[in-house]
Amino acid sequence: MSEATAVLEGARGEAKTAPQKARGSTFDYKRIFFMLLGIGLFAVVYWCPPLPDAIDPLGEHFVLSKEAKGALAIFALAATWWVFEVVPIGITSLTIGALQAIFLIRSPATAFRDFMDPSVLFIFGSIVIGMVFTKTGLTKRLAYKMLSIIGERTSMIYLGCFVMTAALTHLMAHTAVAATMFPLLMTIHALYSDSDNPTKFGKGLFIGMAYVAGAGSIVTLLGAARGAVALGFYRDIMDVNVSFFELSMYMFPIGWLMVFLLWGFIMVFFRPERDTIPGLKERAARMYTELGAWSRNEITTVVIVVATILVIALKSFIPALSSLDKTGVMLLSTIAFFALNILDLDDLEMVPWNIILLFAGAMSIGFCLWETGAAKWLAVNWLQLFKDAPGIVFIMGMAFFVMMMTNFIMNVAAIAISLPVALVIAPYLGVSGEVILFSSLVVAGMPFLLLVGAAPNAIAYNSKQFTTGEFVKYGIPASVLLMVVTWLAVTVIWPLMGMTIKVPVT
Repeated sequence: MSEATAVLEGARGEAKTAPQKARGSTFDYKRIFFMLLGIGLFAVVYWCPPLPDAIDPLGEHFVLSKEAKGALAIFALAATWWVFEVVPIGITSLTIGALQAIFLIRSPATAFRDFMDPSVLFIFGSIVIGMVFTKTGLTKRLAYKMLSIIGERTSMIYLGCFVMTAALTHLMAHTAVAATMFPLLMTIHALYSDSDNPTKFGKGLFIGMAYVAGAGSIVTLLGAARGAVALGFYRDIMDVNVSFFELSMYMFPIGWLMVFLLWGFIMVFFRPERDTIPGLKERAARMYTELGAWSRNEITTVVIVVATILVIALKSFIPALSSLDKTGVMLLSTIAFFALNILDLDDLEMVPWNIILLFAGAMSIGFCLWETGAAKWLAVNWLQLFKDAPGIVFIMGMAFFVMMMTNFIMNVAAIAISLPVALVIAPYLGVSGEVILFSSLVVAGMPFLLLVGAAPNAIAYNSKQFTTGEFVKYGIPASVLLMVVTWLAVTVIWPLMGMTIKVPVT
């Protein structure tokens, strides 16, 4: 068993015994309070009197139906239970599906079908890649080689890991990057601490990885699906095409500015207990040498993973590949690992199903808010508050809404519900549609508050180095930092690069 696997197994074993310890301890009033709070919020929202319609700038009314209120009620309960982790996060996700079915908010077939949405299966396939890297020893090769180059300073180890994570998201989906980096970071942390207990260095390593995976993913269309969807909306509404290279040009300075600022953020909030790990560089170089020649399984894994990444990446450039589904391609790699005996049944049982269920529930509540009209009702009401505001206030208000919504529902949906409304209001305030598009994409890529906001957040949580409450706690100042950088982009960086911010008022 590898060092990374041993650490992960230890964390899982501790998690399994925790409920047994709890049974012998005092009554957990805090847990019961937040469990009842979630149920109470559900009841208040679901059975409250009808709320006023939302009215967009063109005078169209958006009614908050009984089903839409039910979606908001489930949303309130799930958010409370997820943040305070009153039950395992996967069980909260099951609650989302069960409540939709019981209260007839959506049909059971529809509500539970979302639990096997292609995006959930893509996350499953990405996690399997990370497992293969660990089992074959590729993780050790990467970790030891990187540490032998970076050296012994923990601040530089942070930076090296973050730069590698961000760079990889320019070429592949940030979910796959996080799943690949996860076992590598587990190996690095095992070299830092012999204990299974959380450390400041561990918290910074994994929370930082989740943050910078989002920051790096905004730079190209290959990092996540949200970019392609947003450009499609923009093209349909504004009749303007934004190219792959134009998007990358504007996003590159913002993405990498956030990467380095997040490195500083992590150094402030999670300064490692030790500034250096004496002898680490020589030890890592020696351990890399001791691994010997590459095995057949290592070479086969690299070939399968590189082929998978290339096919998914080239879909955007080669018309013959455009019809291929990225989830199907990802799952073919999973099938290949088992068909070639690189993985076996025991490995399948090691998949972190709690994390898979987390995202299954997130997809279900996201589609529920979208299909019932609750999300649109929220977006119109929020953006109407800024219809007479100065242009910069409207842009930042729009960005704030997308940032908050993308922590609870799919970032694609957060953009889909808010971008059309914002693009209608923008001309009346003298704001260009271009700046609305790009500012939305910046914040949609970096949900720093909740695990359900992005797959890298949940993958990082599997390290057991931090709690959901801690993720929210540190996500608040990180989100403030993101809003400041977005404001800087809108007022300084993008105008200097030639982006149109203001247009004549219509």
